[in-house]
Amino acid sequence: QVQLVESGGGLVQPGGSLRLSCAASGSIFSFYAMGWYRQAPGKQRELVAAITSGGSTNYVDSVKGRFTISRDNAKNTVYLQMDSLKPEDTAVYYCNAIRVGTFDNYWGQGTQVTVSS
Repeated sequence: QVQLVESGGGLVQPGGSLRLSCAASGSIFSFYAMGWYRQAPGKQRELVAAITSGGSTNYVDSVKGRFTISRDNAKNTVYLQMDSLKPEDTAVYYCNAIRVGTFDNYWGQGTQVTVSS
């Protein structure tokens, strides 16, 4: 079992920045690929950014150049640095952990990000 707890969401003006954190516990964090998803009202949940156990990253096109995902295996934490935020980034952001080759798939409770003036 893996428990995921997100933090760092909030209200920010357009053009501002936020850093989301996701603290993991309960298993060997470094074995897991980690992802940040978001879900806006009335829309499907989408993958925003992901990082493999080896540190490779990928991003949805709409956030490339603005968001950065990183992980600190010593702290069992994955981060999402969000810069140049836009109103369309408003959503609940969820942390996800999967372990390739297994059925392990865990979600955090989500954190609200609102970009508004």
